[in-house]
Order: sequence, then structure tokens, then C-alpha cells
Amino acid sequence: MNLVFQHYFRNMTRFAFLLLLTLFIVPNLHSQEFIPMPKVPLIRQLFHINIDNAKEKIIQLNTYDGKTFFVSNDTTINNEVTRVLRVHIHNLRANIELDSTFSDNDKFIWLRAIETLLDDYIFNYKTKNISGLALSKLIISFEEAMALERKQQSIAPIINNNDFAVSNIIFQNAAFANNAGYKRCKDYLLLKICKKQPENILRIVNNNPTIFCADSLITAVAYRNQEELYDYASSPNAIGDTIRNSRDSLVRIISRLATKNTGRMYFPFLDLLSKGKITIDSVGKALENNEVYYKLLVSSQIKYAERMQHADTPLVYKTLVEKLRSKAVEEYIDEINALHDEKSDAVRFKKLDSLSPSELYYLCVLGEEEIYTSSYIGVYKRIFERMKVSRSDSLLKLVNYDYYKKFIKMAASYNELEDFLSRMDTTTSDRLMRSFVNDLASKNTLEDAVDVADSYSSISNKKLRNLILEQIQKNLFEDTTINRRSQTIYRLLYIIFLSMDPNNHIDLTKQLGINPIFVMPNKLLQDSSGRVTIQQFFYGDKDGKHIFDAFLDKFRNENWRIIQSPEWVEVQSRRGSKVHIYANKPLDEDQELDTKAQKDLIFYLDSLGLQPTVVIHRGHSYYLKSTIDQLSSSAKVILLGSCGGYQSLNQVLQICPQAHIISSKQVGMGIINQGLINLITEQLREGKDLNWPAIWKGLTEKFDDAKDKEKFNDYIPPYKNLGAIFIMAYNQAMDSAF
Repeated sequence: MNLVFQHYFRNMTRFAFLLLLTLFIVPNLHSQEFIPMPKVPLIRQLFHINIDNAKEKIIQLNTYDGKTFFVSNDTTINNEVTRVLRVHIHNLRANIELDSTFSDNDKFIWLRAIETLLDDYIFNYKTKNISGLALSKLIISFEEAMALERKQQSIAPIINNNDFAVSNIIFQNAAFANNAGYKRCKDYLLLKICKKQPENILRIVNNNPTIFCADSLITAVAYRNQEELYDYASSPNAIGDTIRNSRDSLVRIISRLATKNTGRMYFPFLDLLSKGKITIDSVGKALENNEVYYKLLVSSQIKYAERMQHADTPLVYKTLVEKLRSKAVEEYIDEINALHDEKSDAVRFKKLDSLSPSELYYLCVLGEEEIYTSSYIGVYKRIFERMKVSRSDSLLKLVNYDYYKKFIKMAASYNELEDFLSRMDTTTSDRLMRSFVNDLASKNTLEDAVDVADSYSSISNKKLRNLILEQIQKNLFEDTTINRRSQTIYRLLYIIFLSMDPNNHIDLTKQLGINPIFVMPNKLLQDSSGRVTIQQFFYGDKDGKHIFDAFLDKFRNENWRIIQSPEWVEVQSRRGSKVHIYANKPLDEDQELDTKAQKDLIFYLDSLGLQPTVVIHRGHSYYLKSTIDQLSSSAKVILLGSCGGYQSLNQVLQICPQAHIISSKQVGMGIINQGLINLITEQLREGKDLNWPAIWKGLTEKFDDAKDKEKFNDYIPPYKNLGAIFIMAYNQAMDSAF
């Protein structure tokens, strides 16, 4: 009945609504007239006065004429609800006074109950816990509950059949404190709270262990929040006993795992365990060897990926992904990253010797934020070396196309996309790339759309670019089912991709309403005193000390002054515009003195009220996370000088969504970083804007060495950071829509 009522309630016409209101909410409304009020003894007159005052207060909660309680835009409905308030409350009072079976004490109790009912409604209405329309239902339900109470019958049906707001006001009324169904009423209310607040179910059951539906509630939690149930499962109390005595297979497994010290390590396999497709003992055996455990995680992930294709989301899917990610990084990526200086690949990548192509695949797609450029190249190479037939479409089939968009994006970022696509026939690769740009709005995040934008900027193959642009255009103009969010995503990508061709003469600033991307105005980088503050992060390894000295040497001239401090240096411009560069010294990393110097410098800048608008990371990629963690949100120009800094754009944009970012897709070179720093600081000292195309052209001409020129080509200027541009444009579009 409830589901039917809800369906018609959403779709009813005005006439149908009024009919339902008459039949279900205020029965016999029109047939009920005012009952003459008998003479009220002086001792009870105050109650009647208070009730009348409460009625008037309710009307004044929302009225335009001073007589009608406005609960909707429909005059008829407003009049009906107001009539219930006036007629039913009056008649309740009159019947109490007229009923000879009531003792004086009974009359006191019920008059006080009516007054409390109305006062509680006023409070709940003001706190937005009950609607205006619910007033009719509240009054009628109170009348029904009063009739049941007089017969010494349970009011539980009333509590069960109303929503929480109405039920709670009636249940809390002192007139029903000794009702025969008090315990069941409380349980019904708790159940309603559980439905409204599923995240609090176990806390509610823990505090009310005798609730009649405890077992069902616990089972519901088992399929929603396994981690929380695990925490309660070992409790030596009533809720723990209920969990342990459950007949549900999933609850029983979680209860059993709660007795193990490593119980959470089994969680990625809960879905398989609950279906009997794997045993607790087999997982326990895998836990004895990190490599075996990683392989089990991968095989389970591949099975889950197949189910996800059929809209069957396994239990604890996210838990499996996160555990697989952490194991990929801790067991493999961290080790091969740490051996980045090892000349022998056989030594550096030895840890990967026993991994299959699919197991290597997950190192890439789940280790995106941690894997170094050289580590990625080594893993990518080994994936295809270990395949019986080195076809890339066969690789994707092995993993059920799990994270295939991420793999394509990473291949593009590391200049391996053409190699990847060449390992399958043209028809298959075309179909794959079309799929790559489809369904970009299917997730709640922008991750897929940003990956497509970043990939496009990395693709030099004109035919492939045209294919992607054609599919974007098809999604935008030919898909009649596209929703507003999808339209926004595809429209922005279409405009941004077209702008990459100068012949299209597209001004993204005007078209998308975003900040200039080709030029960073000098004025935007200045503080109120006209000073530009630049912060550089250095690290205390051997290379860090070398590049720090090289950095200072470039500023030992008449245009700059160097001021030394124990933990940092300040480089001030002597001529031209005011530019101040602050750089921590690369002190001993083994004693974490470089980290201390960075923190102390940040504290020093804060104490002076200085906010860096240009931030430069100098150091290897494994230090980049530390720099990003300390990044000031005031930064408007950011140079990521490490290898593969391009992979960290999204992390930077979360902190500085409007920043112009320079980064390398491959190897970060000291000579290139310093060249960029020299040009940027000189432009700022001369009071000029940072014109990125001009800066790029100047540096391209400067690097005569073919190797340096090749490495510089891997550096992406701000106006080609398509993922960053897309995020800025999307945020602007969403802000403009509201």
C-alpha cells in the first residue's frame, strides 16, 4: 500500500491529490462540524486558552491573511488543513469536557496532551523537521491514538504507519507514556531512524540491543558497510552476540574474520568468500607470501571487472581496489623506483620477474601517482615481452578491459600510445579509441574526461587526433539522449581540441570564460606592494646540492642580491620590478634537515604575510609529493621540474585550480629547468607578462644540442595542459549555471 501511495503521490493531478487528502489524511472532514463547547470549569480554562493560543501560533507560522495556515500554493489544500486544525482540535477539547467517563484527572491529562501536541508541532516546524501539510495527519493520528489508548490498546499501528516526524511527536507525548505497545512503538521509531540514517544503524542497535529487528538491521549493514560491522563483531556484548548468532552467510564470515589478527586482509575477497568461491583458509595461505597475496588480489580484481561489465558490483569492490593499489606500490613500485640509479635493468626490475602481463598491468594503472617515468617504461616493456602474442588488445581482454582508459592515458603521457595501438589491427584500435572518448559523464568524477584531454595533448598522430575529435563531435551533436552534464563535458572538450589548431582562431579565454592561458599577466603575480614572491623547493640529496649551487650562480650579477640565512637564501632584484626568490637550502636529507628548512621557510613567509605566487619544484620525482603537500594555494605559476611531473597535474589543480603549470612528461633536466627559471625571473624583473608561446619559442631556439631539444619537447607549457584547461573551463561552466 505504501509503495502504491508514494507512486500516485508523485504523479497525482490536483484533483487526485485533493481526493486522497480527503480519503486518507482527513477522513470525514467535510461532515465534521464544530461541537458546542460546554461550560468549562475555571480550573481547566487555562488549558483551553493555551490550546487556542497554540492554534493561532500555528496559523501565524505561515499566513498571508492571518486566518489560514499556508502549507502549499493551492488555496483549497490550505483551507482544508486549516479546517482540520480549527475543527478537530476544538472538537477534541469539547469531547473531553463532555465525556462523563473521563475523571477530572483524565481531562487534565488529555487537555495537556493536546497543548503539548501543538507546541511540539510548532517547534518541529520551526526547526524544519516537519512539513505544514503533515499537520492534518498529525492531528488525525493523535485522535486515533487517543481512541486506542482509552481502550488500553497498543498505538504501535499508528506509529508504524506514519512518517518519523508525525510518529515521534505522538510517541513523545506524555499521554502515551504507559501505552501497552510502548516497547514496539519505540522499536518502530528506531527503525524509522535507521532508514533515515543508515550510517548509524549499528550505533542504534548497540544502544538498543533488544530492538525486534536487530538481526535484519545487522544483515543490512553487512551488505553496506563491512568495515563497521567488523568493528562490532568482536564486541563482548549483546550486539556482538547477535552478530555471531546471525544466520546470514556474509555476517557469519565477517564475524569469523573479526577473531583473526589479520582479519581486514581478507576483506578484498569478501564477495568471493560469501559465495563460497574461495575459502578463508586459502586466503590465509596466500597471506603468508606477499607475492602470492598480490597475485590473488589481481585474479580477484579481474573477476570483479568482468562482473562490473554486467552492472554487477561486487561487495567491497573499492576495498579490493585500494588494497591492490597499496600492494602494487609497497611491494613493487617503491622498490623499482628506489633503484632508479641502478644501471642494470636486470637488477632494478628483478622483483618483477615472476609477474604476469596482467599483474604488471595493474602496477601501471593503479600506481599512476607513484610510478617514475623510467619505472613505467620498464614495466610497459615487460608486459609485452611476457605475452605469448604481444597484441595489446589481447592484454585488455586478459584484464576484462579494467582501467583501460587509464592505461591509454598513461601510454599517451609517456609517449607509448602509438606503440600500444600498433600492437593491434587498425579496426580494433579505432574502435578502442572511440570507446576511450565515450561515456565520459558516467562517473561522478571528471577523471575520464581529464584523461582524454591530457591524452589528446600528448598525441602527435594527426589521423588519431582527427578520430578522437570526430567521436567527440558525434557524442555532442548526434547523441539525442545526452544529458546536460555530458553536453558540458563534450562541448568543452570539442572547443579545447579545436583550439589546438591555430587555423581555427579560437580564443579559449573568450569562448570558455576562463583566465588567460597563453599569458600570465605580471600584475596578477604581484602583492599589494607590487612585489612578486617566488618559492623554490630543494632537497638534500647529491643532485639537490649540485642544482642549488647552479641556481645561485645564475643570480650572481648586478641585477640581483643574494641574502644568506642558515636554512634558506633570499634572492632580491636590485633593478627593475620587485622580485624576491626564497629557496630552502638542500641540507642533509638523512637527518631531514631539508624538510625542516622547508617548513621553517614557509613559517617565515607566513609571519611576513608573504604568499608565493610562483612555486618551483627542484628535485627528483620521488620528492614531488612532499612539494605538493606544502604547496601554497596562492600559487599562480608552478614549475614541476622533476621527471614525469605531468602525471601530478590533477593533484596540483586540486590545490591551485587556476594555476599555470609547467611540467615534463618524461625526464626533468636541470639545464632546462634553470633555463625556464632564468627566463621567467628576468621577464618578471623587467615588469613583463609571462607570454608562454614566446618563452617556449625562445627556449626552443636556445637549445642547440639535439638531446636537450628532445627533452625540452617533453615539457608541456600551460597553454597545452589540456586537462588543466578543461577543469578550469568545467568549473567556470558549472559556476555560471547556478
